[in-house]
Amino acid sequence: MNIFTSALFTETNTFSAFPTTLQSFEELGIVRGPVADDALGSVGPVLQQWRRLANENGDTVHEGLYAIAQPAGIVEAEAYQKLRSDILAALELAMPVDMVLLLLHGAMVADGVDDCEGDLIAAVRARTGPDCIIGVKLDPHCHMTPAMTNEADIIILMREYPHTDYRERAVELFELCRAAATGATSPVMEVVDCAMVGFYPTTAQPMRSLVDALADAERQPGILSASYVHGFPWGDVPDAGTKVLVVADRDRIAAAYTAQELARALYQARHELLPHLESAAQVLDPSPAGPFPVILADAGDNPGGGAPCDHTGLLSELLLRPTLRCAFGMLWDPAAVDACHQAGVGAVIELAIGGKVSPASGTPLQLTLTVRGLSLQHSQQIGTLTDPLGRAAWVRCGAVDIVLISRRQQTLSPTAFTGLGVPLHEASVIAVKSSHHYYTEFSRLSTNCHVIETGAALSMDFAHLPYRRRGKTYFPALANPAPELT
Repeated sequence: MNIFTSALFTETNTFSAFPTTLQSFEELGIVRGPVADDALGSVGPVLQQWRRLANENGDTVHEGLYAIAQPAGIVEAEAYQKLRSDILAALELAMPVDMVLLLLHGAMVADGVDDCEGDLIAAVRARTGPDCIIGVKLDPHCHMTPAMTNEADIIILMREYPHTDYRERAVELFELCRAAATGATSPVMEVVDCAMVGFYPTTAQPMRSLVDALADAERQPGILSASYVHGFPWGDVPDAGTKVLVVADRDRIAAAYTAQELARALYQARHELLPHLESAAQVLDPSPAGPFPVILADAGDNPGGGAPCDHTGLLSELLLRPTLRCAFGMLWDPAAVDACHQAGVGAVIELAIGGKVSPASGTPLQLTLTVRGLSLQHSQQIGTLTDPLGRAAWVRCGAVDIVLISRRQQTLSPTAFTGLGVPLHEASVIAVKSSHHYYTEFSRLSTNCHVIETGAALSMDFAHLPYRRRGKTYFPALANPAPELT
């Protein structure tokens, strides 16, 4: 069996002021197959599983183009068309193929194309014909569109947030697609819209139990796969929002019924699922309560959702408390990193940091800083994956250790601090720029975690997001927009 694989992965914040360019993809790497095992972060483990399973089945894998970019604003039209064309050209060289496996995000928006994934899947279908099995693996923070479900045979989503199940979902997609390609199954897909917009970490209740129920649904006769579509709230496109996707073997009625029941369970928990946001003062005053360290998540300035990563609000709050030993990171400021490298370790410098990229960045902080550590090639370690961060600096201002980086990325691991020498064990408070992906690694230090409202770019006031195209018929903008699910 001939199998073609490819990846195009970015998440578009349509409210963001700075665009995603071809250079944005080149920064993380545009790779043409075959792909090295350690390439492109989380892409590597997915491809490893697909290769392994293909080898066990005696199949041939043709690896096309693989590109990933840090989330930002709308993708420039020329960049999308170039990457799309390169994927399709690689597919043409591999033809004829029996299966196509695509690793996509699901919330990519280009200038003139609201649904890049649906557009790409349709273009692949036009070239392979109706008999080829097309399987797609998506991030749960996607926009599930009719074009995706009409043109693909099987779509599955990562189940966990943080996304710790790349490998498991890669295996699931391969096995389901191969069964379909051999004629053992005939998959059909059904989607139910939950009329919700939200943010759903799967490490806490009630989402934990809801996700666990997906496995129960898959044990029902004929149900091949079930997924919650969390949706990406900061993408203003018509299909944005929370949904349920179910894949069944031939039985569309069973797929629709199962999706409806899963959607009903999610919808009935909608009030409990609203994010619990706190101000820095609520957590830190009169003094933070243990256990320590206390972890503060600046979700509003999470670059993993397209925010600038240089908002200064939370750092300002920490500096107002001079007796509180803190670690803060990572702040994206390449110019400040350069200044620290020029000054050298041990230097005391006056420097303006942060607040430089956009109106959503807050204001720069003019500080007296001591340069404590430098790296030309800093990185953070997430499990077995190494995430490059470029040139970086550790500076200290009063009782606060600050990590400055030159490659925009959310804080995913304590090694983002300790790799520069920051004595993280001394910190009573650790503040990170992330929404929830930090939790996998940082929860080993403490589960005393708080999401802090800073007024940065990624507002979680979902009822009042400035949608123009998505419309306002959703919870929490309306109290009960889908009474049929109650």
